Amino acid sequence: TPPQHTKNSRQENILITHERANFICEQEIEGILAHRQSPAPAQVRELLVKAREMHGLSMDEVARLSFVESPELLQEIFSTAKQIKEEIYGTRLVLFAPLYISNRCANECTYCAFRATNTALKRRTLTQAEIAEETRILIRQGHKRVLVVAGEALPPQGFQYILDSIATVYDTRIGNGEIRRVNVNLAPQTTERFRQLKQANIGTFQLFQETYHRPTYAEVHLKGLKRDYDWRATVFDRAMEAGIDDVGMGVLFGLYDWRFEILAMMQHFRHLEEKFGVGPHTISFPRIEPAFGSDIASKPPHAVSDADFMKMIAIMRLAVPYTGMIMSTRETAEVRRTTLALGVSQISAGSRTDPGGYKDGEGDPNSSQFQLGDHRTVEEVVSDVVSLGYLPSFCTACYRMGRTGQDFMDLAKPGEIKYHCHPNALSTFQEYLSDYAGPQAKSAGEKLISIELQHMDGQQIACALPMLNKVRRGERDVFV
Repeated sequence: TPPQHTKNSRQENILITHERANFICEQEIEGILAHRQSPAPAQVRELLVKAREMHGLSMDEVARLSFVESPELLQEIFSTAKQIKEEIYGTRLVLFAPLYISNRCANECTYCAFRATNTALKRRTLTQAEIAEETRILIRQGHKRVLVVAGEALPPQGFQYILDSIATVYDTRIGNGEIRRVNVNLAPQTTERFRQLKQANIGTFQLFQETYHRPTYAEVHLKGLKRDYDWRATVFDRAMEAGIDDVGMGVLFGLYDWRFEILAMMQHFRHLEEKFGVGPHTISFPRIEPAFGSDIASKPPHAVSDADFMKMIAIMRLAVPYTGMIMSTRETAEVRRTTLALGVSQISAGSRTDPGGYKDGEGDPNSSQFQLGDHRTVEEVVSDVVSLGYLPSFCTACYRMGRTGQDFMDLAKPGEIKYHCHPNALSTFQEYLSDYAGPQAKSAGEKLISIELQHMDGQQIACALPMLNKVRRGERDVFV
């Protein structure tokens, strides 16, 4: 594709050039899905044996499992997903919060409240002082990791606004509290801008293709740079070429057939592995939720049932065992609880999806991107997670120690990462209990830490106990 000047917002033009995303091959996907039927029990069990080896599954194998309907076989799939997740991640569950800094957008996406023609939406771009205030609120809740989110139109300051916002989050501190890692969810950028994000010390760059089905993509993206399917689909190539080796992908489930979408994600995953040696750090599973002023968001054309949603998450854990899987607060508390045992390793907590929403308390539905399903506070989520036997982790150590991209996978695949992640999870959870938890949550959390120590091997205990003691004596940000 020749270079072309494309307006990214009313304020600026950026030069873009990209290849066609030929790694997404609809013909291959459709060929795999054609005439597919529920596999025989023996075939399913053979695939589950293979999955337990934790080398992943092929697209064809994923497709076969996606057609399983037998309750008995589904339970075996779920049990295998749980086994694999616990083998790799143990009981750890990473917590984070999104931080929306702007809801201004130059695109017209029919499913999104932020779309340009939605004149009823209250538009807002936070000042740096307002971003600092939102950050202070998140710190007081106990968060250490945030995902900065902005609408796909820049304010008059241009891209510098994004860089300044990241710096503001990092520079904001209260007592013992600080945000130690900023991940970002932004519009696709040029390679040069990704270099700037790398220099700004971001963790993961996250972006969703929304749908990999080209005809559907054209139907739901009516104007703006986002209409360019290939510019969006090749975004991780530019990010990784710029040195950002942790990227997060996903689609908005409900726009097109979920089976097609997960196979397309696997094609994208395969492309990144072949080109860069490592796939995405995370995969997210957002389902369409009602959005202010959007009809399609209230009646998704390919709505995904809860049963299929659970099956999809479990299958993807089998397919890409070492990849982080994220569940947002789009889903209800009940759905989120269920997905924890099926492969999810990261969840948001206490989220708001409108700029300034944390200061406003409940958030403003007339300026939010979508409707939340889980309205619980961070402490309520933490208490619930603990009651289910999971260890809340606020750890950011791998980013700061350079254990990202291929280096992370080199530790994860032979099982060595647990000697870093489990002690660090305990240390950061102890920080949360000491600095932010109420009496009941603190008591339950301390009991969980004792249980976790009982299940650790000698090497892990030798690392974790001194770290826990340092935190209890008042030291902070203790990690290995």
